[in-house]
Amino acid sequence: MPVLRSAFIALSRNRNLRSFAEKSSIGNKLSSRFVAGLEISDAMRVAESVNRQGMHVTLDSLGESVTSEAEAHKAAGVYHRLLDEIAARKLNSNVSVKLTQMGLTLDPQLAGTIAESLAEHARSTGNFVRIDMEDSSLTQITMDIVRRIHAKPGLNSAIGIVIQSYLYRSQADVEQLIADGIRIRLCKGAYKEPPEVAFPKKSDVDANYLKLTWMLLQSPVYHGIATHDEKVIEATKSFARQHGIAPSRFEFQMLYGVRRDLQRQLIADGYNVRVYVPFGREWYPYFMRRLAERPANVFFIAKNLLRK
Repeated sequence: MPVLRSAFIALSRNRNLRSFAEKSSIGNKLSSRFVAGLEISDAMRVAESVNRQGMHVTLDSLGESVTSEAEAHKAAGVYHRLLDEIAARKLNSNVSVKLTQMGLTLDPQLAGTIAESLAEHARSTGNFVRIDMEDSSLTQITMDIVRRIHAKPGLNSAIGIVIQSYLYRSQADVEQLIADGIRIRLCKGAYKEPPEVAFPKKSDVDANYLKLTWMLLQSPVYHGIATHDEKVIEATKSFARQHGIAPSRFEFQMLYGVRRDLQRQLIADGYNVRVYVPFGREWYPYFMRRLAERPANVFFIAKNLLRK
């Protein structure tokens, strides 16, 4: 499967295919398994449905690097609207933000200012902003921005971060973030990284994931364990029981459209579950990374497309 994974990651960067897919009706049909829709109204509809099933939500307006300050502010405007809509509808949902979408590669100060304004807006509505982690070249600057905002008076409860277990540096990062009291979503990582910075073997990524999970569960901060791996989930539940860690102290996080059966089972077993719900017109890179992470999704989608 590594060859198939690499192929999908390469396809995620193909501009011509992306342009065609995002403009075609068949492309939007293909993506509907993992993407809530194209508009904020679609995101609200799906968030309400997920909440009715007893699960929390995090909303992600899809899009990555912007090419101008105006585009960065436009992208931020979508998140400000989301925070207002979540509050108005009384949804159990927070938001997930990529700093490249807020202008990080143009000007880190711009991205930091926008992220801080979102955290302030979230605080004013009793909400929370999660800063997504991107490729390893941006790990340190993302850490720096989140830690700076978290240290601002009143914003410590309004911002969190994502850490990827395939990076060698992640244990040190987790130690620092726990010391700061910053909420973490732990995932394995979806970008292709060189062996100089990331574990090349899946077994090593998985082992590091569990090591970091034990660190998170024993910290006093509420963290998110983002995985669809049943072995990891069972190991996490077992560790929590053995160490007297209540299910209310953490949450499992899963992607919209992936392992819905497992999501429902965890809720039935008394665990907190948050579903990552993406939406927007720039869905193609996200969709291809989901196929890269779990190639079995390709066959699932094909089977459903053939159904009448």
